[in-house]
Formats: sequence, structure tokens, C-alpha cells
Amino acid sequence: MTTDPSTPNNALNLAVLTRIADALERLAPPPTAASDVHAADGFIWDAAHGRLEPIAKINRIPIKLLQGIELQRRTLFENTERFALGLPANNALLWGARGMGKSSLVKAVHAEINVKHPGSLALIEIHREDLETLPKLLHILRDADRRSVVYCDDLSFDHSDNSYKSLKAVLEGGIEGRPESVLFYATSNRRHLMARDMIENERSTAINPSEAVEEKVSLSDRFGLWLGFHSCDQDTFFAMIEGYAQAFGINVPREQLHAEAREWSVTRGSRSGRVAWQYIQDLAGRHGKIVS
Repeated sequence: MTTDPSTPNNALNLAVLTRIADALERLAPPPTAASDVHAADGFIWDAAHGRLEPIAKINRIPIKLLQGIELQRRTLFENTERFALGLPANNALLWGARGMGKSSLVKAVHAEINVKHPGSLALIEIHREDLETLPKLLHILRDADRRSVVYCDDLSFDHSDNSYKSLKAVLEGGIEGRPESVLFYATSNRRHLMARDMIENERSTAINPSEAVEEKVSLSDRFGLWLGFHSCDQDTFFAMIEGYAQAFGINVPREQLHAEAREWSVTRGSRSGRVAWQYIQDLAGRHGKIVS
């Protein structure tokens, strides 16, 4: 038996179903726009919507102003340039003392590469809490016609965090693997990406202590390039201050500059590139200079 849509009940049901379908269509999220890796030089990975958000201006310091890390600067630049030129290169882990220029170096090297090889490289930041979506990001980048450095700042893991497994599979060992057009850089205060007390806890509570520790520690081994950053001495700290002051045209007698910088470092309880930059911000403000 066939249903006649012209009957009152069937017509009413059809109208109701049509309104429901229209309402569901309005409530459905719009389709995700394709991510264009040529839209900018820098992006932030929007994990919630599965897309790249272009950054109009990347917050960075010129590479020539990064003092006291000449070896790290040269090594990372050479590794990144090889990658930009289509040659083999290593994923890199920049680890060590706080405020010594790890993240600044990544951004500065990226800028310098694009000056030397215009448009060759995109920098994409992924937040640590979004690492589980890294395979989705790499799937988007796999077919892109531009090389990209995916960068995670302040990478570390706690006791209950299993997101390191997503990163571990991507760096090496996964079936699909890392695309040839993508390199992964990370910064961390910890050489092995996990706190010492976590390592000791794994050893003391696991049935097989060596295997339990090895699973997490082996993540850092999958970075082919390790660059260590260590606390700077007073001479290096002064060199940073003098470099900044000269670059931004702040004319202060050297003795006064050193005395003020020393006092500033004492109040902060440390000497580092970050502390030097914070002092220059204060000094530039007092002298009416724009620092950018």
C-alpha cells in the first residue's frame, strides 16, 4: 500500500520532519575550513576546531640579540636550514635553565630562515594539552606544499598524563610516521621531560622498574637533536644587556648599565636572558624608547 502525501496527516508529518531537519542543519557546526599554510608564516593549532589560526605578527627577538647561546644558535639554525632546503634534519629538544632563550631561539631561527629563504617555512605552535590531537594536525600538513616546524613550548608530563604516547608514536615508530614536510621542536626545563620524583616513583612502585621508567624516558631519545641551555654567568648577562641597549639606542654609561643590571638581577634572584630582557623593558621605558 502506498502513502499519499496529500492526506492531512501525512502532510502534517512531512512538514514537522522538514522543520526538524532544518533546525538540526542550523545547529550543526559549519564545515571546517581548509587550513592554508601559506596564509601566514606563523600559526597556532586550534585543536577544538581542527584548524590552523594564522598569526599576523610572531612575538620574537632578533637572533643577533640572543647572547651566550652561540653554539645552540648555530646548531639549530643549520638543522632548520637543511630541513627548509629539503634535506634530512632532526627533531629537536631544547632543554635546560628557565629564561635562557629556548623558545626565543626557535622563533628567531624560523624568522632568520625565512629571511634567507623567503616563504620556505611555517612555524606552528601546538599547546602541550593538545598533544593528543597531534596526529590530526599532521594529517592536515601531510599533503601541504610548504614545510612546517611544529613547536611545543614548555613540554613536560606528570604522573597521570598519557599524552606523551601520541607524541612518541609520531616522532618515530608509528605506522604512518611523521610527514617529510614536518619537523617537531620542543622546549622543556627537563632533559627527560618528566620530573626526577616521577622517575623515582616509577622505579619504586612498578613491577618492572626499568621498563616503567624506560617507557617515559625513551620519549626524549626520539629527538635526534638535544640542545642544553644553562644558567649564565655575570659576564654573559652583561653582554646581553649591552647588546639590547645598543640595538635599541639606549645611551647609558657602561658602568651605570652594569650597576643597574646587577641590582635588577639581585632583586629577581637570578641571571638569565629573560631577566635581561625585563630589565631592558624597564630601562627603555624610563628613557622613552620603544622596544619591539
